[in-house]
Amino acid sequence: MKLLVTGGLGFIGTNFIIHILNNYQDHSIVNIDAELIGSNHKSLSNFENSNNYKFVKGNITDRVLMEKLINECDAIINFAAESHVDRSILNAKPFIDSNIIGVFTILEILKNQKKRLVHISTDEVFGSLETDSADENYRFNPSSPYSASKASSELLINSYVVTHDIDAVITRCTNNYGPQQFLEKLIPKAIILAAHNIPVPVYNGGKGIRDWIFVDDHCNAIMKVLHKGKKGESYNISASNEIDVLTIIKQILSIMNKDISNYELSEDRPGHDFRYSLDSSKIRKELNWSPEVSFEEGIKTTVEWYLKNQEHMKAYRLKMKEYMKEYGKKYYQENIEATKARHKQWRLENK
Repeated sequence: MKLLVTGGLGFIGTNFIIHILNNYQDHSIVNIDAELIGSNHKSLSNFENSNNYKFVKGNITDRVLMEKLINECDAIINFAAESHVDRSILNAKPFIDSNIIGVFTILEILKNQKKRLVHISTDEVFGSLETDSADENYRFNPSSPYSASKASSELLINSYVVTHDIDAVITRCTNNYGPQQFLEKLIPKAIILAAHNIPVPVYNGGKGIRDWIFVDDHCNAIMKVLHKGKKGESYNISASNEIDVLTIIKQILSIMNKDISNYELSEDRPGHDFRYSLDSSKIRKELNWSPEVSFEEGIKTTVEWYLKNQEHMKAYRLKMKEYMKEYGKKYYQENIEATKARHKQWRLENK
C-alpha cells in the first residue's frame, strides 16, 4: 500500500513514517512537507535511500502538486497543520491557510479521485472540560484560532462525505509525547531547560490537565483507523493518563536527578484551556485498539532520547531561530527578554 503522508517532517508525522517503514514491509511512503517550523529532515535520514520512502517539498494548498501525488498513492494521512496555540494567537493566518484551505484543497481533489483520507484532528476542538470526557458526538467549543481551524476542517470534511461521498475518517488524539518533538512543546522544553539547570516556566500554576499518550500508541491507532475505520466516522484516541502540568515537570526533573522545585510560575496565556479529556471507548471496542506504553515507561524513554540526541536538538534550535526572525519579533521577543531577565536574576541568587 502506498501512503501519501502530509506534514511528515513534523513530530507525529515523523514518528508515523518511522513506525510504518520499520513494521510494514508492504507499505511505502510519499512524504510531502512544506519544511516550516517544526520540520526536521534529520529524524528521517535513515530512510533517505530507501525504495519505500520519497520526500517531496511542497504545500498541501498547491492543487496541481497535490493532485499529482494523490493520483500516485492509495490513501492520504493528513498530519499537515499549524498546531501551536501561542503562535495562532500571535498570527492566525497560517493556521487558516494550512488547516482549512489545505484540507479544502485535498477534498476538492478527492471528489474525482476516490482515495481514503485519514484526517488527524485534536482533542482541543472540544475546548476545556471541567469534568466530562468528550465522546465523538460531544459539541465543539474551540477557544483558540488553532483549535477553531481544526474544528472548521472537521466540519468541511463531514460536508464532503455527505455531499460528495468522500471516503474520509477523522481521528482526534490527546497530547502526544515522545522522541523528536519540537522544542516549543512542554515536555521537550522542560527537558532541555532542566539539562541546563534553567527553571522551567509553568503556566496557570501548573494546574492545567492533559491526557498524555506516547506517540507510538497514536501511530498504532491511526493504522487501525486506516484499515478498519468506517467511512464518515470519527475516532477519539486517548490513553487515560490525565496528569497536571506541574506533576509532569516534577517527574521530568526527578528522572534527570534535578531539584524538583526548579520551576517558576509564569503568567497565563490568552485562551488557555484548563483540561482536555477524551472518551476513547469507541476505537477500543470497534477497532480493538488499546495503548501499550505506560506513562512512566514513555516519559523515561522520552527524556533519555532527548539527552542522547543533541544533533537533533541543534536542528530544532535553528528552525526556532528562523521562526523568531519571521514571526516573533514582537510577541516572542518581549517574552524572551522577560525570561532572560528572570533567569539572570535566578543565577545571581543561586551562585
